[in-house]
Amino acid sequence: MEIISWAIKLLQGGLGNLAAYLAAHVLLCLLPAFFIAGGMTALIPKESITRFLGRKAPKLISYPAAAAAGSLLAVCSCTIVPLFAGIYKKGAGLGPAITFLFFAPAANILALAYTGVAIGPDLAFARLFLSLAFGIGIGLIMALIFSRSDAQHDQQTDETFSGKGSMRRAMIILLLLLVALLIAGTLKVNLLTNTYASLTLPISGLDKFQDWLFQLVPFDAAKGEEGVSAQGAILISLLILIGITAWKGFEKIFEGFNGWLWASLGLIALTLVTAAFRTVPGPDGLQLDLTGRTIGVIILLTTVALVVRSQFTQDEVRDWLWETWRFVKQIFPLLILGVFAVGIIRQLIQPEWIEFLAGKNTVLGNLAGVVFGVFMYFPTLVEVPIAKMFLSLGMHRGPLLAYLMADPELSLQSILIVSTIIGKKKAWTYVGWVALFSTLAGLIYGAWVDGTSAGVLILYILAILGVLALTLWLVTSRVNKRKQDVNNPAIAD
Repeated sequence: MEIISWAIKLLQGGLGNLAAYLAAHVLLCLLPAFFIAGGMTALIPKESITRFLGRKAPKLISYPAAAAAGSLLAVCSCTIVPLFAGIYKKGAGLGPAITFLFFAPAANILALAYTGVAIGPDLAFARLFLSLAFGIGIGLIMALIFSRSDAQHDQQTDETFSGKGSMRRAMIILLLLLVALLIAGTLKVNLLTNTYASLTLPISGLDKFQDWLFQLVPFDAAKGEEGVSAQGAILISLLILIGITAWKGFEKIFEGFNGWLWASLGLIALTLVTAAFRTVPGPDGLQLDLTGRTIGVIILLTTVALVVRSQFTQDEVRDWLWETWRFVKQIFPLLILGVFAVGIIRQLIQPEWIEFLAGKNTVLGNLAGVVFGVFMYFPTLVEVPIAKMFLSLGMHRGPLLAYLMADPELSLQSILIVSTIIGKKKAWTYVGWVALFSTLAGLIYGAWVDGTSAGVLILYILAILGVLALTLWLVTSRVNKRKQDVNNPAIAD
């Protein structure tokens, strides 16, 4: 009986985590991201991507540009993946694309601001400085290690996307509107969160339904358990309907714009608007709060529809929607699997392990912080209050930084998805470098917290840079030797 009860608890944890994620984060975050990725692939000429982020672009331009673009997007590792896939598929070099993938969830403006307010400005500065240095460093290393594969990828994108015409103003406007929709759905500022009007619908029983949902799916903000609201349950139902209609509409889009496609697009718009409302179920009925987010989402969706209808041909819209659907089919199933698995694993991790494993600034402690980041994934900004909880449970500030750098990057589901985009070898190499650099970042910052002198810290950093330089030199030598062997087959023989 104990085994059955334990298994039920694990299953409940997995399903609860999945339900909470679908209800709270897929909609205003991930749905716009899919459409942005599809738009970049279908509508933006390759030259517009490679000019700033291409393999041959100057490194002093491409890597800072990738970091700067990432800093403006307050998104989690799952949301950034479709955007990463979009720029990489369209011709971005592996190095700048990896920097973008790393920096956006790790050190975007909102994450840094929230970290500074909740935990301390010293940790926020360390998170910014080390994320920037290591994000660019990892990108450079990945580009060097996989230079031959990167060149082949660049050639493939040339064959696929070259000669697609110039970047039209309408394309830029559409992508900016979609990015604005993404930001409007995620940004937490008073202009968007304030309530400007309220309406109570005489629907009885929703408060009891809400209580039942919180019993069914755990809700504890201190543990990062978000639960599922009555609104969330409605949104999940809408997502299921979107999936059914999309399979009959998007999947057959090259046969024409059928009724299923229009139904799916209508449901997507309805779902985004529904998610933008704030709902408060009570004994008197359901209170609907019209917030700035609601108004922003409605205005942006209307504008997107008008721009698409007036400025794009049917073929352009078809290509855009098809590429969006391709990303959904590639990414979403793995996302569901990963979130479900993380929910199960979180049930196995005990709070007392935190102080035991990560209570001191040791290599083991910082590795434990990285592991917690892999298996205790939380949506963007939620990692900050969780980090504060870890701190109260006895985690050292060094491993805490390692966790904050690893959690947005190495969630199980994002690892699975990235491997389908760039290949397993590249993906796991990236995971290894992120784990290594996150551990080093925690050790350096933790040593500073423990009172290590600036001179010793400089020696630490110089030693790390020396090892990194040696690694890069060895890799470069190996790559050059391969090139010589290819160019001089007689010598190789």
